[in-house]
Parts: sequence; structure tokens; C-alpha cells
Amino acid sequence: MARFRSVVLDCPDPGALARFYAGVAGGTPVQEDPDWVVLQVPGGPRPAFQRAEGYAPPRWPRADRDSQQFHLDFDAGSTWEEIDAAHDRVLSLGARPLDLEDREKKDFQVYADPAGHPFCLCRIEHS
Repeated sequence: MARFRSVVLDCPDPGALARFYAGVAGGTPVQEDPDWVVLQVPGGPRPAFQRAEGYAPPRWPRADRDSQQFHLDFDAGSTWEEIDAAHDRVLSLGARPLDLEDREKKDFQVYADPAGHPFCLCRIEHS
């Protein structure tokens, strides 16, 4: 019926958020208009970033209050050394940690991008 096109994240500064995710996943930010930037990732997804006036970041969920609505997962490697290197990189790009607990049990760590959207660095066994 329809072909999937984009994942769009609202934010206060689409260019800045596109550059953040280009640093995380690669690709080239392309500003299509002042309020819309697409991250072109060869052979990959097509994330887009849209300016939203009065933007308020999502709150990280708490079981007693907030449900999680949406987040991005990134395959950051198959070893914790690779995850640790990715951790250092996303922090240097402006991410902040949300949940780094029990990583051996969960195989992922949770961060917020500079606009406050949650995303995960996942340890994925490659076969």
C-alpha cells in the first residue's frame, strides 16, 4: 500500500541534530528548507529533522508515570570495548547518558541526543 520513507524527529535546530546523527551513524545532512534537514545515509535509513517551535523533549520513561513512545537503536559493535568507544564518541558529540545500568543483562545503554530524544547503543552479536 505504501513504502516507508522517513523517520522524522522534531527539534529546535534541525541542522545541529542532523550533524549529531551524522557523527553517530555517518551520512550527509542535506538542508531541504530552513526547517527540514534530511540525513542521507548511503544504503541506510532516511532520518529527517524538522524544526518545531516550542519544542519540549520527551521525558525518559518511568514505570510509574511515563511510557516510552519512540527511540532509535544503533548497532555499536559486538564487544563492550566497542560499546565503550561508541559511548565516548556520542558523549563528545553532545549526547548525555540516561541509563547505563545492568548493561551485561540488557546488552544496551540509553542516551539522549542533544534535543533530548532517547537512543540506544546496542551490543549485537554478529554472525
